[in-house]
Amino acid sequence: SFWCWAIIFEKMLRLRALKRSAQSFEDTFWSGVSLEDLYDRVGAKPDDPMSSIFSAAMREWRRSVSKGLATTATARAALRQRIEQVMGVTIQREMEVMERWMVFLASVGATAPFIGLFGTVWGIMHSFSAIAAMHNTNLAVVAPGIAEALFATAIGLVAAIPAVLAYNKISNDLSRMAARMEGFATEFGGILSRQSEEQA
Repeated sequence: SFWCWAIIFEKMLRLRALKRSAQSFEDTFWSGVSLEDLYDRVGAKPDDPMSSIFSAAMREWRRSVSKGLATTATARAALRQRIEQVMGVTIQREMEVMERWMVFLASVGATAPFIGLFGTVWGIMHSFSAIAAMHNTNLAVVAPGIAEALFATAIGLVAAIPAVLAYNKISNDLSRMAARMEGFATEFGGILSRQSEEQA
């Protein structure tokens, strides 16, 4: 449960920071600044996913244009395909980083109730063993085992419920972030394609 909460807080804070940085980058990108100037400002190793997509595409575009690999229609089509592949790989890599530890949350959410149920069964077995040993069904004999059983169930639920709720919320936020990055990649690919055609 403690480990789940640590992951939940880390993911929530990280996603909030990523949304802010993505919004800031998109505002700058759509403000009309030159792509070359923005690339020089972002650098080769950006620190947020949206900038990483931009940087990877610009690096491939610059390399191809400087070598004169976008002079014919076929070469421009090949360049566009390479840029799309580079951006796709970058999105996939960034999503892998953002999705780290999500499997753990899903696993805890799925298995913790069953672990609690196992504890419940164990506690009831203790109660029956106490009854058999003392030949007495008095509440004082049965109560400790039942208390153990209920406590185990509660612990399982305390771990599972936040994990499931957080997993659903974070997964939804990650899906939105992925869609946002893919949308940006599609628009940016179109912009670079037009630029290569204008320069031809």
